[in-house]
Amino acid sequence: MRMLTVMAALITVFGLSACHTIQGVGKDVQSGGEALEKSAK
Repeated sequence: MRMLTVMAALITVFGLSACHTIQGVGKDVQSGGEALEKSAK
């Protein structure tokens, strides 16, 4: 569970640092959520 939290935090940090628009934030959050779903299965 702790590893999942760390992964989510890293995805969020890298995703937000890479986007430049509000639309980019939405895409980054969506891709981060998909990655979490895959890792949870």
